[in-house]
Amino acid sequence: MAKQSKLVIGCGYLGLRVAKLWLARGDEVCAVTRSLQKAEQFSAQGLRPVLADITDASSLRQLPPAETVLFAVGYDRAAGPSIHDVYVDGLRATLEALTGDLQRFIYVSSTGVYGQTGGEIVDENSPCEPTREGGRACLAAEQLLAQHPVGDRRIVLRLAGLYGPGRVPRIEKIRRGDPVPAPSTGYLNLIHVDDAARIVLAAEDRLTAPQTYCVSDGYPTMRRDYYTEVARLLDAPPPRFVEPSPEMPVARRAASSKRIDNQKMRRELTVELKYPTYREGLAAVLAPPVVRSPGPS
Repeated sequence: MAKQSKLVIGCGYLGLRVAKLWLARGDEVCAVTRSLQKAEQFSAQGLRPVLADITDASSLRQLPPAETVLFAVGYDRAAGPSIHDVYVDGLRATLEALTGDLQRFIYVSSTGVYGQTGGEIVDENSPCEPTREGGRACLAAEQLLAQHPVGDRRIVLRLAGLYGPGRVPRIEKIRRGDPVPAPSTGYLNLIHVDDAARIVLAAEDRLTAPQTYCVSDGYPTMRRDYYTEVARLLDAPPPRFVEPSPEMPVARRAASSKRIDNQKMRRELTVELKYPTYREGLAAVLAPPVVRSPGPS
């Protein structure tokens, strides 16, 4: 396969894994960051860093051309700009700055665009009526991308909850036996970050665009079952749950309860998941390290 040019905007928990997969294929990968320290780290990993900030349109004027762009920006509440500033206005500024012969624009969205609360099964054709700020911003960004000239080359990936190494929510509370501030009921939809990265590459290789995919392992689980498995793997007491205060962000997240149908993803992208359920994924993340005995001296 000929070397291709890739541009990663949001080279974090998911984006960096995708970038490394592209590097392993022999592609040239540029990664946007606001941080000089991260730029140095990216360079050491074989990426070509680009110092820019999507909330500052003037800093995007020198974006390098790329055949594929991955927009996988996360939201940092401590950074200052609103989530709409980052997800929508940042996307708009990025689209206006792109140059060259772009073939694919992959936008990482969220299953938060759905607002169902009764455990309904949802897929790509289900109504999007988000109730939380993040879901509304993701949906607005999807709509912006669809209306832009780049939109006919878009792949939208609505990701379920990402988990993996270094990202198992509430792990310290479970380890200590502290109560979890969430209801025990309600469905969680999950995807291991390594599987999500492989799905990004599979989506890029699709011959037809535009497309939208719900990305999950297809194994919705009740919140209590998920945290019970975390506790078991940590050899901790079974989790206890307390209702969160209504003003807490977790209370708004907990109000959502739906079951993501990933059949389109499985049928069209044909990715064999390494972690087909949260049980295999958590076992890989939380398994105790193997201690090898020293060999004979």
